[in-house]
Amino acid sequence: MSTNRLYLIVGGLIVGVFILLILLVLGGVGRPEEKIQLEFWGTFDEPNAFQEAISKFRQQNPKINIRYVPFPFEEYEKAVIDALAAGRGPDIWMIQNTWLPKHKDKLSPLDQNNDDLDYKLINFRQDFVDVAEADLVDQGQIYALPIYVDTLALYYNKDLLNSAGISQAPATWDEFNEAVKLLTRIDNRGNIERAGAAIGAARNVNRSTDILMLLMLQSGVQMVNRDLANATFAKTVDFKPLGLTALQYYTDFANPLKAVYTWNDNQFYSIDAFITERVAMMFNYSHHIPTIRAKAPRLNFDVALMPQTAGSEVRVDYTNYFAPAVSAASKNKEAAWKFIIHTASRDGALSYLRQSLRPSARRDLIDFQKTDPDLGVFARQALTSRSWYQIDSEAIEKIFADMIEDVIFNRRSLPEALQTAEDKVTVLMQQGRGF
Repeated sequence: MSTNRLYLIVGGLIVGVFILLILLVLGGVGRPEEKIQLEFWGTFDEPNAFQEAISKFRQQNPKINIRYVPFPFEEYEKAVIDALAAGRGPDIWMIQNTWLPKHKDKLSPLDQNNDDLDYKLINFRQDFVDVAEADLVDQGQIYALPIYVDTLALYYNKDLLNSAGISQAPATWDEFNEAVKLLTRIDNRGNIERAGAAIGAARNVNRSTDILMLLMLQSGVQMVNRDLANATFAKTVDFKPLGLTALQYYTDFANPLKAVYTWNDNQFYSIDAFITERVAMMFNYSHHIPTIRAKAPRLNFDVALMPQTAGSEVRVDYTNYFAPAVSAASKNKEAAWKFIIHTASRDGALSYLRQSLRPSARRDLIDFQKTDPDLGVFARQALTSRSWYQIDSEAIEKIFADMIEDVIFNRRSLPEALQTAEDKVTVLMQQGRGF
């Protein structure tokens, strides 16, 4: 083959490759960029709560679309589990703060070494209240970022307290006992005409088990042992039966033989009773403020800090909240975490909190909320809120409710009811660990 012919062949190949590259480039012009669609599931929040946060995120990340889908709480957990099992679950879903032990295998932890995620914009320990780390971090792995933290607080009817000569909401449990005695009205047949507080029973007191768990934590009860293998709330602490004392204190309010008797299983559901002024005080979370105002716009009520043990120098409050996490089955984990980091950042959290009217999980926003007439109490309590390790919070809630009813219906003695509940929770914990 002559040299000139070889040059012509090589030259033709080069020109051909060049033309092919031009065609590929031109062929790509006008094609839409590939977009990522994230499915985000939650409960207790309507889409407008995240609308501003999503809009701001999309301005910075135009290739990522986010669709938020709300579910009724009663259906939510099962819907998520069923969808994930069928391979069609969400990329992001809100987990309740005690769900990590139960659902950790379904979650993808944050890659803290991925510089593209801008996680360095957040310092978990410095930015968020202490309880969030206890709930959402396991062995240094971050499974969710909090965007709010709610706590139990004392709701009280100002008119009823004023009429009873009570000038301030009770700050200690001793003061609470005295207020209950002054506020309770019982007729000569033993019927409760007006309850001082919704406390003592299980199924007709909203978040009854949370109230009892708080009493245990305030008393210094060790709910589980250090290796998370056994429940220990029936055990003595320094030879003191603290768990037993907390259970007795709670159930005494439903015992007709006690001076603080104020509630029984025949009463209206606690929130309905409060709205209709059949009860003067109840304990609940912040999201019930708009519910009460919508149903009873003329009700003169307020919210106060949760009562504490007299003489205690350290506040203990009880928390219950949801936080966004990334599904282990998601095909877009990096994009999902990018959105969660944005939503938990100062700007993203502000957008969410303005719409949802919830108390902040971020320390740098708590001071702004402390003076809020509705959220101030809850913002302050976020700093002192606690929870405890629950291998299956739904099952444990039922066990605690049964324990309360075992006592008030005289099915078991106080020690027997407490020990039975501890044994059942221990079985759950050992099953969860594969024992």
